[in-house]
Amino acid sequence: MENKKEIIVTGDRPTGRLHLGHYVGSLRKRVELQDDPRYKQYVFIADCQALTDNARNPEKIRQNLIEVALDYLSVGIDPTKTTIFVQSQIPELTELTFYYMNLVTLGRLQRNPTIKTEIKEKNFDGGIPTGFMTYPISQAADITAFGAKYVPVGEDQEPLLEQTREIVRTFNSIYGDILVEPRAILSADGVCRRLPGIDGSEKMGKSLGNAIYLADEPSVIKKQINNMFTDPLHLRVEDPGHLEGNIPFIYLTAFATPEHFTKYLPAYANLDEMKAHYTRGGLGDGTVKKFLNDVLNDVLTPIRERRKKYEQNIDFVYDMLEKGSREARAIATDTLKRVRRAMGLEYFEDTGLRNEYKSKYTNKK
Repeated sequence: MENKKEIIVTGDRPTGRLHLGHYVGSLRKRVELQDDPRYKQYVFIADCQALTDNARNPEKIRQNLIEVALDYLSVGIDPTKTTIFVQSQIPELTELTFYYMNLVTLGRLQRNPTIKTEIKEKNFDGGIPTGFMTYPISQAADITAFGAKYVPVGEDQEPLLEQTREIVRTFNSIYGDILVEPRAILSADGVCRRLPGIDGSEKMGKSLGNAIYLADEPSVIKKQINNMFTDPLHLRVEDPGHLEGNIPFIYLTAFATPEHFTKYLPAYANLDEMKAHYTRGGLGDGTVKKFLNDVLNDVLTPIRERRKKYEQNIDFVYDMLEKGSREARAIATDTLKRVRRAMGLEYFEDTGLRNEYKSKYTNKK
């Protein structure tokens, strides 16, 4: 008998095109996992979650839905291996979210480190939307609806996954062993867990202007690399350089391989040799950035080419999302039925309860 595959679920908000931070943090791991026979993978576009802080600008979500789908296909996520769907097209997720809300206190949500950080970053005018405060609960519905055992996430998302685990434990302790408790899949390399922006800030994003996007053309990539923060004390080539906070070296740690050195910079066998030369002096930032430019274009050129191919077949992209959403909804519907049954909400299918009342009141004097 064939062993049942373990489920992987992950997704992205459609608030803009995806960038290198998404790629090293999760996307390339998804491509790797979809070819592992042990797993079945679901990837979704989290448009409902995006609305929690963009409800007054829904066009932003509409405009970026297909952009994210194109990025998925461009990096090699294969819809014949991975089910790709749209969150809002699975209404069962909303019902699960409502049930889970009763298992979480407002205080617990307010203490979530990820929520606290994001509230500070977004600087909400006019107060925090209730939907934004509760999106970790919605995320729990997304994960548990498919019985996910594993969730590839960036390091900053781990507190949200812990919130899901708490909901699962509470639900199961009350209603029985129904939900699966998920685990995080983090990049083995700490650098890849949270790639910094080109300006050195921890967060990479469109609004900050400090990201390199998967669809960026070579001229844009070169410009962004030239603007990267390096070592402010490395004024001359012969000066000893420092690696801490040096963005080009952080990116090289995430992307450079020995093959890249053989191809573009054969003076060094690997990145360790290059770092050693830089720290003792004699290696200029210009050489480092030129090598990084070669490496990133080596990585991104096939991604750009695949994207352009899919851009010429938008009908395929829409059909893929529609088909994936139908498949995902069937799974979520089954989970919701089991949850409702465990909670005792299937009143009209519960003949035992009907008979109990009939026995209680029939022929009652």
